[in-house]
Amino acid sequence: MGVLSNSFFCPELSPPYFLPMQKGRVIQSTGSWYHIDTGTEVVRSRLPGRFRLEGKEVTNPIAVGDWVDITINDDDTGTIEEIHERENYVTRQATHGRRGEHILAANLDMAYVVQSIRKPALKEGFIDRFLVTCEAYEVPASIIINKMDLAKEKDLGFVDHLNGLYSKLGYSVITTSLKDEDSIQELSKKLEASTSVFIGPSGVGKTSLLNAVDPSYTEKTGEISDYSNKGKHTTTFAKLITLENGGHLVDTPGIREFGLFNIEPWELSLYFPEMLEPRQHCKFNTCTHYHEPNCGVVAAFERGEIDPNRYNSYLNMLESID
Repeated sequence: MGVLSNSFFCPELSPPYFLPMQKGRVIQSTGSWYHIDTGTEVVRSRLPGRFRLEGKEVTNPIAVGDWVDITINDDDTGTIEEIHERENYVTRQATHGRRGEHILAANLDMAYVVQSIRKPALKEGFIDRFLVTCEAYEVPASIIINKMDLAKEKDLGFVDHLNGLYSKLGYSVITTSLKDEDSIQELSKKLEASTSVFIGPSGVGKTSLLNAVDPSYTEKTGEISDYSNKGKHTTTFAKLITLENGGHLVDTPGIREFGLFNIEPWELSLYFPEMLEPRQHCKFNTCTHYHEPNCGVVAAFERGEIDPNRYNSYLNMLESID
């Protein structure tokens, strides 16, 4: 969506009057209100209905990280007049029976999928779905494995395997623990001078990591239920935080499932880096690498060139979108 001039004509006022527009970034959305940081102040702003109609396939026409133009009303609230075109964004299938997509964060330099080694247990399928979405929407991605202080000896070999697997595919793996100051410092350096997002299930420690990276930011954190080993939701709305080190980080509510949106079965393998070369040897351009004859990806898998868990993730995703 394009951007108009830096003023907005208001025909209701006489004589003709142009309200000055200010550019700002969405730092929080609470449903009906958007908090816009203009650089000098944060303005609570509303979105006119025309934008909601235009974004009917999207549950949230504006996401945290978006750049917008606003006009200031007499009561010091704002009205969003224009939405700048996004460079990229992370999205997922809408939940709770809603149709379309839900955009989690926009205009990102890096997206981190956060998992814990235990309490709750790490889910490779969640990681792979997240990485596919980042590939599809051109968002650089990394993996954080948190709570390494809870790791048992057998977990260390598993983490080494994941590090080798994903690093070979171009994704860095960062291991962290609130009890390991060096790991927190390493993470803090990666967050400097960039806009990033933490995405993962409840209880993996996203907000706790944010608190550790920037002690000036304090947010309520939750404990893990002994009964379910699932985290309790503590972050209600996504919010963009300005860190002391100069970076910006979007903290998001916990996500139990990461549904893919607007990806066709035949194109899913385009977002698996290890399948890009083998798929060129498939007999059919629309091969789904499951049941078709003369499939280059299946042949590569049978030769041991594609990790079995990654291929299983691919098949699970294929089934969910087919």
